[in-house]
Parts: sequence; C-alpha cells; structure tokens
Amino acid sequence: MMSNGTSKEITGKRLKPDGRKLTGEIGEAAAFHYLTETGYTVIERNWRCRMGELDLIASRDGLLIFIEVRTRRAGGRFGTAAESVDRRKQQKLAVLAQFYMRQHAVTDQPVRFDVITVTLDHGNEVLELKQIEAAF
Repeated sequence: MMSNGTSKEITGKRLKPDGRKLTGEIGEAAAFHYLTETGYTVIERNWRCRMGELDLIASRDGLLIFIEVRTRRAGGRFGTAAESVDRRKQQKLAVLAQFYMRQHAVTDQPVRFDVITVTLDHGNEVLELKQIEAAF
C-alpha cells in the first residue's frame, strides 16, 4: 500500500530472467555434477568474500582445486569460454584462493587451478563440457 491508501499493480508485463545469470547457473550445475561423477569431492559452491567469488572448490588425490566455470552458448560471438579466463582473471582467482586458504587455515596442501568450460544450445542443454586441469 502506498501512503495515500492506493496500491499499484504491474499487469501485462513479463519479467525476463537475467539470461547471463541463468546461463552461468546452468553451467555451474553441470560442472558440479560432472565433478561429483568423476570422483571429486566438492567442498564449496559459489564461495564468496568481499573480494569476489570462487565458483567451485574441490579436492581429489590430496589436491585442493579451485575451479572457474565459464559457460557460453553455441554460436556465440564473444570468443571461447576458455579465452575469457585472461591473465587478470587468473590473478584475481589466485588472490581469492589465498584468502580462502588463510580463512580456512589450509597450509601445506598442494593447490591446482582448473577451468571447466560448458557450451549450451539455445534450449539450455549441455552440448559440451571440458575440464582443463592445471589451466594456470
């Protein structure tokens, strides 16, 4: 209710979901399922701190693995998903990983940075998923 006793309604409008966010969520869910099916233990999903976010943190064979997930639609015009993890993004992920390790008192554990790329068709089905181990 507004202060004058009237109410406002929005009718006849469809609110569109954020397409990029949905695409990212689908890719991250696919990556999560892939990892769990291939023997990884996922420790964190979408771990956030004041400096940013780590998509997935997993462990396997004594390694702590920080995983950046990049999702694109087939036929996209903006380069490949792997190309989008540039030097600046790699540096940011390294800083976030150090912050995570400090916060969780992780010491003397080998670390690896992976990238998982996901390609979706226009119906949101996964066409391709690739894991790049030790990407940087």
